[in-house]
Amino acid sequence: MILNVILAILVLSIIIIVHEFGHLIIAKANGVHVLEFAVGMGPKFLTIKKGETKYSFSLFLFGGYCMMLGDEYMEMAVTDSLDADEDDEDFEDKKEAAKKEFAKKYDESRSYDNKSVWARIAITLAGPVFNFFLALVCSIIIIGNIGYDPATIDYVADNSVASTAGLEEGDLILAINNDKINFAREYNFFINYHADETFTITYLRDGQKYKTTITPEYQVTSKYLLGLMISENCGVSSVSEDSAASEAGFKDGDVIKSVNGNEVSTNTEITDYITSSNGEEMTFVVSRNGEDVTLVATPRLSESEGYVTGFSCYGQRVKLSPIQSVKYAFLEVGYDIGTVVDSLGMLFTGKLSVNNLSGPVGTVSAMSEIVEESKSDGAFYVFLNLINLCGLISANLGVMNLLPIPGLDGGKLIFLLIEAVRGKPIDKKYAGIVTIIGVIFLVILMVYVLFHDIYSLF
Repeated sequence: MILNVILAILVLSIIIIVHEFGHLIIAKANGVHVLEFAVGMGPKFLTIKKGETKYSFSLFLFGGYCMMLGDEYMEMAVTDSLDADEDDEDFEDKKEAAKKEFAKKYDESRSYDNKSVWARIAITLAGPVFNFFLALVCSIIIIGNIGYDPATIDYVADNSVASTAGLEEGDLILAINNDKINFAREYNFFINYHADETFTITYLRDGQKYKTTITPEYQVTSKYLLGLMISENCGVSSVSEDSAASEAGFKDGDVIKSVNGNEVSTNTEITDYITSSNGEEMTFVVSRNGEDVTLVATPRLSESEGYVTGFSCYGQRVKLSPIQSVKYAFLEVGYDIGTVVDSLGMLFTGKLSVNNLSGPVGTVSAMSEIVEESKSDGAFYVFLNLINLCGLISANLGVMNLLPIPGLDGGKLIFLLIEAVRGKPIDKKYAGIVTIIGVIFLVILMVYVLFHDIYSLF
């Protein structure tokens, strides 16, 4: 478990370091004096001076920063160099003298603040852009190795809304409400948060495009359940107490490989087998600690309610050529970015709450669980799962940093764009006040998410 946590922290560190590396590269390209590029936090155990930049490595390899010459650094350096108190009569004279000494040491024309507004915009944008590039690299690795998940309809229930609308197994969903669909996850994301909405599906069958309208049906039904929470890679993430699954011997971390002799590769596929079991005994083969274990369980009838469409997309992966892999990697990053943006919108519409947000603790915990679940498949699949999570989180971080909140890159961009339009910067006093308010908001949000993450662990 400790190794899993270390791996998760290293992945998060790589994402943050790539973000800061983006600032470093574009700052240097625009002639900004980069004072220090730091990897990690805490006591420094290695420092290398290359050219004018100090590269340092700290004991705790989590995070990092890129320190550029700028007004804030100058003010801090000057203040720290003074041995006088602000109440001293000669404080201002000493401060001016310190500024002159500082100006001799550094070329102020190479300060971040003295570069053109467009250069500063490029430097600020570089962090999120590099996060998106990292997400693209991760997607190329994933799709190049295991393919992508087309939105092929794998199951249509008899006498359902889907069968009445004319859908059949094997149909490929191309669009929903004229929004293009490239992955099964896109359909599943849509249906999870728009379950009660009528929508139009464009689908492909035998080379021909068709359209049909689906109106989800609200049903109060009884369905068979085992009492399992199953992740996308068929891993058992939790087992309910006193459930059919616990009685059968399922354990957290088991990875379901087959159901009644049929190999499975998605959680949706397993769920469909269970709900259509009619309460008959089922045989599962799970991977546990590198060994196959056979478990026999009998699903129990449980009442449920909600909107149903009567069809499912399992998201079976399909291999692609190298060129197609790159194409779908771009589409994958676009989907990841769009999902984050849509999720943020749902925070304001009430479909999601702040409790759905996850901070470093929650992210590391989730990553650790996924590493544990994929161990039985071998080191290569542990690597792929980490790469997949790295891409998802990197795209997420890129979007979050572009939010127009003072204290984030997006807040800084707003100030810079206003400066570009006005032809002069916003007064530093007002910009500072707004930034402080933004930082306070972010700190409060981070503290809340942190405590929620910790509470969720127990």
